[in-house]
Amino acid sequence: QVQLVESGGGLVQAGGSLRLSCVASGSIFSIKTMGWYRQAPGKPRELVASITTSGTTNYANSVKGRFTISRDNAKSTAYLQMNSLKPEDTAVYYCNVPVGGRLVAYSWGQGTQVTVSS
Repeated sequence: QVQLVESGGGLVQAGGSLRLSCVASGSIFSIKTMGWYRQAPGKPRELVASITTSGTTNYANSVKGRFTISRDNAKSTAYLQMNSLKPEDTAVYYCNVPVGGRLVAYSWGQGTQVTVSS
């Protein structure tokens, strides 16, 4: 059973930075594309960044230039560096393995709350 554990969220002022971490159990990490998602209150969950096993990255337009996704395969960990945070970035952030469309490979973890104050 694969488990995904997110951490690193918190309360930050607009313009600030946070670094999120996602640790994946099991031996799947090095062979999977990883994605960071977020869900704001009353809104659907959205994919904000992804990184392939070879390091190719993709970002949602809303975070491009401000967020950076990275991974450490040896530690089975994915990171999301978030800079120049805006109040609209406030959401619960999750990691998972995107498999196409809105589908993901594994059960959602508990997520980590990011709150950006204006």
